Amino acid sequence: MTARSLVVGPFNRVEGDLEIRLEVEDGRVAAAFANAPLFRGFETMMLGKAPMDALTITPRICGICSISQSAAAAAALGAAAGQPQAAQGALATAIMHGVENLCDHLTHFNLFFCADFARPAYGGRDWHDRAVARFTAMEGSAVRACVEARAQILHIVGLLGGKWPHTLAIQPGGVTRAPTMRDRIRMTSTLSSFRRYLEDTLFGAPVEAFAELESAAALTTWETGDAGLFMQIAADLDLGRMGYGPGRYLSFGAYPLAQGRAFAAGLWENAMTRPVDTAEIREDLSHAWMHGDTTHPADGQTFPDEDMQDPAYSWCKAPRLAGQTIETGAFARQVVDGHPAAIDLATSGTTVLARVAGRLLEVARTQLLLESWVAALKPEERFMAEVSLPADGAGEGLVEAARGALGHWIRIEGGKIAGYQIVAPTTWNFSPRDATGTPGPVEAALVGAPVLPGEDTPLSVQHIVRSFDPCMVCTVH
Repeated sequence: MTARSLVVGPFNRVEGDLEIRLEVEDGRVAAAFANAPLFRGFETMMLGKAPMDALTITPRICGICSISQSAAAAAALGAAAGQPQAAQGALATAIMHGVENLCDHLTHFNLFFCADFARPAYGGRDWHDRAVARFTAMEGSAVRACVEARAQILHIVGLLGGKWPHTLAIQPGGVTRAPTMRDRIRMTSTLSSFRRYLEDTLFGAPVEAFAELESAAALTTWETGDAGLFMQIAADLDLGRMGYGPGRYLSFGAYPLAQGRAFAAGLWENAMTRPVDTAEIREDLSHAWMHGDTTHPADGQTFPDEDMQDPAYSWCKAPRLAGQTIETGAFARQVVDGHPAAIDLATSGTTVLARVAGRLLEVARTQLLLESWVAALKPEERFMAEVSLPADGAGEGLVEAARGALGHWIRIEGGKIAGYQIVAPTTWNFSPRDATGTPGPVEAALVGAPVLPGEDTPLSVQHIVRSFDPCMVCTVH
């Protein structure tokens, strides 16, 4: 038996800093330890601030998913006040949030994930020349098309929110600006142009045709557009048998509207979906560089252990739901929402292929949602409800960022923030071990990954890690 340790990182094309230590035996990963090596401490910054300051500070956690943070903060404040957003304000929030999530998925697919297929190590495979032409960083034709389309659709956020990232438009009672009929016409035109990009480039077919696929076989054998090229590559590299997740999928439910959430909330396991009880969430600190006890986020604190004592090895806490690891993200959302192709894939386990395919499904479905939401805007109605925050109270804000379930918990005492805790999607997926020694989802998914002779940054490890699309700055907020 040959054994060695290998430290992989920092990872490029990842938001924030990530380092993974691998224990390799006989050419395969025997154990993995994920380290978020940069502490930022936004939760600590929040203490003593005015509650509404959360709307200014928390979006600065991340420049990629700032609207997700805004929406979660506004929802937590609204819950503390006992006041939902005005119906049209919730619709405008959903449009901005949907555009951001859509852009995140496209960025991940074209710029972060598929760039690895253009590597010389894959030279000679019958798809490699096309991958080089489409996905080479800075030069690929798919990369350029994605960046241009992304820039265009973000104009919708500009119309509704004034700017992106870090808009202040999203408030507990709604949004600060009511769009005009002219704005609605411009957004409709922008979505029409974006649909052409999706149909000509990403899917090579009508958006509805991809969104309505009914089986794993139909999804994984898709042939047209860049989605078809990915499916061909995934089949050749056997990505459908790489990077298995825990098989438990969490979604807080995406896009809360007056009539309910557009994508369902729930926990899916063993072909069954049950409601999410957030009271079952605990953040385990046994392997995080943190002082304190394992608690629910509403009672949590963030006290960094500057001595970084063993057995801890990461600034990331280890959230668990009813004591178990879960996976969250676009694929989890589609499974919980009951999409037939996603459920079909989930029955054989989450893999690299499933995570990327889940994002592609969500791109198509989100485009359809955005078109219906813009059509439902009523400029003559109110977009903001009056909200009065209590001097003492607490609130929970649950949304779905592109990478999965995002929760904000606020506690207000004497008109000031006495507690603020955030559990981000990558905190769930890239958590360290807990007190029982159970690895986090990405740590477990890496076990068994092949490490070829001479590889210092194994391609299989990169595919698995990138399939989760980590955002480490949100993890260590």
